[in-house]
Amino acid sequence: MEKRKLGNSSLEVSALGLGCMGMSWSYGPPKDKQEMIALLHAAIERGITFFDTAEVYGPYTNEELLGEALSPFQRKIVIATKFGFKPEKEGEMRWSLLDSRPEHIKQVAEGSLKRLKIDAIDLFYLHRVDPNVPIEDVAGAVKDLIEEGKVKHFGLSEAGVKTIRRAHAVQPVTALQSEYSLWWRKPEEEVLPTLEELGIGFVPFSPLGKGFLTGKINANTEFDSTDFRNSVPRFNMENRQANQALVDLLRSFAKQKKATPAQIALAWLLAKKPWIVPIPGTTKLDRLEENIGAVDVKLTADDLRAIENASSKIKIEGNRYPDALEQMTGR
Repeated sequence: MEKRKLGNSSLEVSALGLGCMGMSWSYGPPKDKQEMIALLHAAIERGITFFDTAEVYGPYTNEELLGEALSPFQRKIVIATKFGFKPEKEGEMRWSLLDSRPEHIKQVAEGSLKRLKIDAIDLFYLHRVDPNVPIEDVAGAVKDLIEEGKVKHFGLSEAGVKTIRRAHAVQPVTALQSEYSLWWRKPEEEVLPTLEELGIGFVPFSPLGKGFLTGKINANTEFDSTDFRNSVPRFNMENRQANQALVDLLRSFAKQKKATPAQIALAWLLAKKPWIVPIPGTTKLDRLEENIGAVDVKLTADDLRAIENASSKIKIEGNRYPDALEQMTGR
């Protein structure tokens, strides 16, 4: 698989990464550990070198899974993890509970290093901006960890442009991770130009619209009771029905390119900028292989214009997050 550098940094990763959250948390019950270890190994065999996790996924169990599965390959791969949410106790968390105090960041780093079985965290993201802690203090804490050799690169997630600039002035930001796809294009307004100016890489999560852009979800799909999409306004039945128009559009482009809707959605992101690295998540080998196939789907400038012109005429219905989480983005 082709490699990409995240912005102006030295951090080189596979053009497509793997989001690992759903293996342990959020999209229904945790998956079988041995099956997920086999899937992670299959990803490495197919050229993926960039794996995304977080302390809070589980909590803790997703990092532990990656530690067990990936520790033999750590010289060949890049693991990104995140800090900033504070689990209340084992197995529980509240989205509203943030803690980005420098002393807590350093505690999280120590825990993540042990769970991931690594000597240094390749990319350490602030999961969500904490309004109670100056971003300069956060960046300073990560700078200390980098100087101690415990972290290699600093990242932010769902941060606004003012926060990005303030953080970058203290400790260079290697990558921003935020939602970006054909059904959430807001980053194009301010975030992408800022990242390009500052030489920061971009890691889109939910590049397939939390599964919707694969074409495998429709108005009649029923999610497991533990699937967080049950609480996402964009996924209520009426909105899924209305938003089907975007999937139909992707299908029409996919037919022209002899690809799938998911591959077109990912190829569009890959064609936007050479420093964009999407991290679609999956728990299935066939879906992993389908996603990897997107790297070989080449879209021309004319293709991009046609996709964007057509998709911009489709109004996407429903917020992408419940209110409590929506308020945490773009700070």
